[in-house]
Amino acid sequence: MKPTLLVLAAGMGTRYGGNKQLDQVGPSGETIIDYSIYDAIRAGFGKIVFVIRRDIEDQIKERFVDKLKGKIEVDYVFQEITNLPEGVTVSPDRTKPWGTSHAILVTEKAIQEPFGVINADDYYGVDSFRILRDFLVDDKDPNNYCIVGYKMGNTLSEHGHVNRGVCGVENGLLKDIVETRQIERTETGAKAPGPDGKDLIFTANEVVSMNLWGFKPSCYTFLGGEFRNFIDKNGMDPKAELDIPTSIDKFVKNGEITIQILMSNEHWFGVTYREDKPFVVDSINKMISEGVYPSKLY
Repeated sequence: MKPTLLVLAAGMGTRYGGNKQLDQVGPSGETIIDYSIYDAIRAGFGKIVFVIRRDIEDQIKERFVDKLKGKIEVDYVFQEITNLPEGVTVSPDRTKPWGTSHAILVTEKAIQEPFGVINADDYYGVDSFRILRDFLVDDKDPNNYCIVGYKMGNTLSEHGHVNRGVCGVENGLLKDIVETRQIERTETGAKAPGPDGKDLIFTANEVVSMNLWGFKPSCYTFLGGEFRNFIDKNGMDPKAELDIPTSIDKFVKNGEITIQILMSNEHWFGVTYREDKPFVVDSINKMISEGVYPSKLY
């Protein structure tokens, strides 16, 4: 069975200032998602599942569902703030989804096979999808997952701070993962505000997660239990979110799951900020000139 690719496309695009998932960066109107799907198809994925908001349903249908007919199976699932465990109480002021961990959970009925997870607004690179696909097909341990990791320095924006899951690695396996916010490049590496008020200093060679995950269906049990705990504690906070690294961390530490770190030498890029877009456009055009992509994908 071919693996599925889950595309997280329900984000609000707050820092970018608009619906960045559908912003055009290719010469024929392609979005970053188009390039990811193109890479996934040629890597050997069999289905694409989008997690979206209802207000972009028509745009997703128009841009992707019809265009990809005959090329790959496409489905989509809504991430809504009302997708909750029974009997919980949450803030009536809630306006945004519950985070990336919740985004995976809402797809449980749509995915029964091993699957990869990507952000809609991140470019991961051709080889990264091949690495991910090979793991999902070849690895048979139902509780062994993976992260395609990147060097931190290959993932930073020149136009502001970013959030990254910084990975501790031991013998090729994830030891821990810390969601680190407001990382920015420096002359000697990178830095981020620490919990004690002092800066965390990085060499920029650290391994980070860009939400390029490989999961087995068993993850729904782990993530579901952790999301229930999160809602019980934070349901009345109108802004609280549960991200994938935070959900996974404790199951790694107590030995219930293992996560392999599969390194990619690709340079990540994305449109975290509107000022990032010219670099993305230039990078795509360069790859087209080098023959990595055709000038018109579909």
